[in-house]
Amino acid sequence: MQIRPLTIGICGGSGAGKTTLADELCRCFPTGLILRIPHDAYYRDLSDMEAPLREKMNFDHPDALETEALVRDLEALRQGKPVRIPEYDFFRHRRVGERPVEPAAVVLLEGILILAETRLRSLLDIKVFVQVDEDIRLSRRLERDIRERGRDLDSVLAQYYATVRPMHRAFVQPSCYCADLVLLDSRNQVAVELLAARIREHLSAGSCAGNGSDE
Repeated sequence: MQIRPLTIGICGGSGAGKTTLADELCRCFPTGLILRIPHDAYYRDLSDMEAPLREKMNFDHPDALETEALVRDLEALRQGKPVRIPEYDFFRHRRVGERPVEPAAVVLLEGILILAETRLRSLLDIKVFVQVDEDIRLSRRLERDIRERGRDLDSVLAQYYATVRPMHRAFVQPSCYCADLVLLDSRNQVAVELLAARIREHLSAGSCAGNGSDE
């Protein structure tokens, strides 16, 4: 008997350390046991929009993402069905393909708005919010966007003050009250071990269910 995957959501502001926490957790288990899905992969395809207009889009508002598609994919994975996850070009703001993924014992969802979306929250077994000082988050965002996304300093700062910070205060920060666990440090080893223990418990329950299925 196949058990339903354990679904864990890691939320927090841009630069809070969501990916760092996910990395720490994944290191506790063999490769392939945890399927990671970034909400960012579901940004709307803006390839039909002129480049100057794309740069002015508010990418931190819930409407910038096709959350309904993520909900469908997450529901399918929970039913043991394979899905195709979008791949997104953050420099050109467009979809560049899809990658097929198979169901896994654990599904780890990352994103700034996953706890602000009621439909996503209802599909998460464990909801985590990483709470980090605003100055630290901005510093990390600058480093990431310049190094990984081909952005320049002025454009990152302009976007931060125009949309990132206002949307964080409007949507992201209030969603921390929906979390089961709020962390002040994404490298909190006690928290990582607690989450890892919950995953092991889930795996053990699945193993027991499988062993007893013929009785």
